[in-house]
Amino acid sequence: MPTRALVKPLAVFSLLAAAFPAWSDLVVLQYHHVSDSTPPATSTSVSLFEGQLEKISDLNIDVVNLLEGTRKTLTGGDEGDNRIAITFDDAYESVYSEAAPLLTSKGYPYTIFVNTQAVGRNGYMTWDQIKELAGREGVTIANHSADHGHLAKKPGETDGEWQTRVSNSLDSAQSTLSDELGSSVPLFAYPYGEFDEALEKQLAARDWYGYGQQSGAIGPKSARTRLPRFPMANAYGQLASLENKLLSKAFPIDAGNLPDGVISENPPTLAFPLVSPISTNRLTCFASGQGRIEFDVVDGAVRVKAPDSFNSRRFRYNCTHPAGNGSYYWLSQQWLDLSKPED
Repeated sequence: MPTRALVKPLAVFSLLAAAFPAWSDLVVLQYHHVSDSTPPATSTSVSLFEGQLEKISDLNIDVVNLLEGTRKTLTGGDEGDNRIAITFDDAYESVYSEAAPLLTSKGYPYTIFVNTQAVGRNGYMTWDQIKELAGREGVTIANHSADHGHLAKKPGETDGEWQTRVSNSLDSAQSTLSDELGSSVPLFAYPYGEFDEALEKQLAARDWYGYGQQSGAIGPKSARTRLPRFPMANAYGQLASLENKLLSKAFPIDAGNLPDGVISENPPTLAFPLVSPISTNRLTCFASGQGRIEFDVVDGAVRVKAPDSFNSRRFRYNCTHPAGNGSYYWLSQQWLDLSKPED
């Protein structure tokens, strides 16, 4: 990951910033539990969450409504500083008891993505709690599927079977939210951050925005059905690296042209155009569990491929490049190996 030590002399980046205006990108933070007693892999400790909110406040970054912020950013936004949106997946009870009071004290809006069949189960919010939060200013309740299933098409599943399964999960959850809350919004968070091109088309047909769990900022060239979020669990949300993420910029390429995340070879190849202001001597790429990896340039395209295959169902390539004034362009490609077992 980038560090302050990698920043070049200020004069160089001042010229870069003058040539390429600093657009107000949207950085979306993703949480599950905010608790000291829930599974560490999906939890943010209460003290760390408090520290993250203080960091946002200290940097004087505006926290905005997710839907409004996404729409404005994708249509061009404004020149200026980044904005932040805060999201929670699964509607865990700790969000109600621990996170919500802290966010209210700051006056920060936030969005909770709900998998509707889990509401009321042990460790999850009840409908009464969700309705209470939905009635508060700045709180949005959105769709995280009905059953929190793996929604990419499974090996051996027919098109008809997949279509029925996915439509039921997406639409029944949206109907439940509308029935319980009196309204629904066109926002969807992919369970496990997993999606493929066919699932993206399902969201596009519904005119929904789709959010994953790959890192990076949202900019005007982001794809509305594969929008990035920065995971903020303990392992990823430490304060030492948080400022880099909060100030990150969307990679200056059309994200709609990035490949489908479902792999056909292991390790997969990521290719994207070498566009200004990206230069190869400042570009750095990483692979999950393999650290920094090499890339080459063929016919004006950067080609990134890890040296070793992956054993996990989900993994990522991350590429970063200085964007001026201490910020970084950030590109994250999530890959999905359907041959590996589901969670």
